[in-house]
Amino acid sequence: MVDIKPDEGHQRSLESFGYKQELHRSVSTFDLLVYGLVFMVPIAPWAIFGTVYNSSSGMVPLVYAIGLVAMLFTALAYSQMAKSFPLAGSVFSYVGRGIHPGVGFFAGWVMLLDYLLIPTLLYVFAAESMIGLFPGTQRWMWAVLFVLVNTVINLLGVDTLKIANRVFLAIQLVFVVIFVVIAVRAISGATLPDVGWSTTPLWNPELVSAPLLAAALSIAVLSFLGFDGIATMSEESTGTRNPAGRAMIGALFIVAFLFILQTWLASLLAGGREAFDDSEAGNAFFNLVQAASSTGWMDAFFVVNVLAVGFANAMAAQAATSRLLFSMSRDRQLPHFLSKISARQVPLAALLTVSALSLVLVLFFVGQIGLISSLVNFGALTAFCLLHLSVLWFYLVRKKSKNYLLHLVVPTLGFVIIGYVLFNADSLAKIGGVTWLVLGAIVFAINRFRGVRTEPSADHAAEPTRVQP
Repeated sequence: MVDIKPDEGHQRSLESFGYKQELHRSVSTFDLLVYGLVFMVPIAPWAIFGTVYNSSSGMVPLVYAIGLVAMLFTALAYSQMAKSFPLAGSVFSYVGRGIHPGVGFFAGWVMLLDYLLIPTLLYVFAAESMIGLFPGTQRWMWAVLFVLVNTVINLLGVDTLKIANRVFLAIQLVFVVIFVVIAVRAISGATLPDVGWSTTPLWNPELVSAPLLAAALSIAVLSFLGFDGIATMSEESTGTRNPAGRAMIGALFIVAFLFILQTWLASLLAGGREAFDDSEAGNAFFNLVQAASSTGWMDAFFVVNVLAVGFANAMAAQAATSRLLFSMSRDRQLPHFLSKISARQVPLAALLTVSALSLVLVLFFVGQIGLISSLVNFGALTAFCLLHLSVLWFYLVRKKSKNYLLHLVVPTLGFVIIGYVLFNADSLAKIGGVTWLVLGAIVFAINRFRGVRTEPSADHAAEPTRVQP
C-alpha cells in the first residue's frame, strides 16, 4: 500500500475522492475565468441601472464597490473549499465533505433552488424583451428558441461551450468599449445639459447614510451571483493550482471593475437628476445611450443585452445546474439516471432534465420576474451561509488550521454579511425557500429510509486515499 499525498500547491486528483474521471477535462483556468464572466454578465447593470440609481440616490458605482467588498469574503471561502475539494458538486461537495454528508445534501438542495430557477429567470426576461422587439410574437416561441440553442451547445461538449463563451464575452466587451467611447465623448464635449466629470456618483457625502449603505448592500450582493458557478466546472479543469478558486476571485474583480466603470459613466450622463420615473427606469441606460450618441446605438445595445441574457448567461447557468445535478446523483442523493454521461463526456440526462424543467417553469412563471428573482436569491444566500460554516468547521475544527485570517475571520464576516442580506430578503422568498427546504427534508427522509448514504464519507474525504501500487 502506498500513500498518495499530493503536493500542497497542486490540485488533488479526482480518483483520490473515490470517483473516476467521466467529464471531459479540457477547461483551462482562463476558460474558467471566461465562463465566470459570462455567468455574471459584464453588461448586467444595463437592464437594472434606473432601478439601482433610484435606490442608491444616484450612487450606482458605490453599490457595486460595496458588492465587491461584500462578496470577496464568499469568493475567498469558495476558493478555500475548491482547493481541498475540486469537485463538480460545488457547495454540495464542500459542505458534505467539510461538515457532514447530511448537511451537504441540504446545501446542494437549496442551491438547486437557485440553479434550477436561474435559467427560468433568464428565459422569462429574454422572452419579455423579445416581445418588445417583435410585437405580436409569442413568449413561448422565444423561450423555446433560447432553451433549444443553449441545450444543443451544451450537449455538443465542453469544448463547444468554451468557444461559445469566448464569442459571447467578446461581443459584450466590444459593446462595453463602444459605450465608454460614447460616454467619454459626450461628457468631455458637454453635448448634454448638466453633464460633466465628477466623482459624486462614487461618493456623495451629503447623501450617504447608514440606511442607504444597508440597502445598497442587499442590492450589491445579489448583483454578483454567478461567480460561484465556476466551482461546478472543477472536474473539467486542467489547472493544477486551485484553478476554480483563482478564476472565481479573478472574475469577481474584473466584473466589478466593469460594473463600476459603466455605471459611473452612465450616472454622469444622467446629469445629476434625482431619480428616473417608474415608466422610464427599466430603459434608463438605453435612453442615456441614445441621448449621448444621437444615433441608433440604443437598439443595438438593447439587442446585445437580450442575447447576453437569453443565450450566454442562460447557457452558462444550464451548464452549472447540470453539473450540480450530476454530482448529487453520483452520490445517490438524486435519481441515478441524472449521472448518465454522453459520448461527448457531458452530463446528458442532467442537461436534458434542466432543459425540460426550464420549458415548464418558463410557462408557469411568465410575468413573475420579481418572484423568481427572490427565490433564486434565497437559494444562493442560504447555500453561501452553509459554505462559510463549512470553512470554519473543516479548517479550524477538523484540520486544526492556524490560518485565522482565511479560516476564521473571512468566513465569519462572510456569514454575517450574507446572513444580514438573507434576513432582509423578501417575505415571499422566505416562504418559498422554506417550502423548498421542507420538500428537501422529505426527499432526504426517503433516502434515509431506503438506506441511501453519501459515499465516500466526509471522514474519508479529509485525507488522501490509500491506493494499491
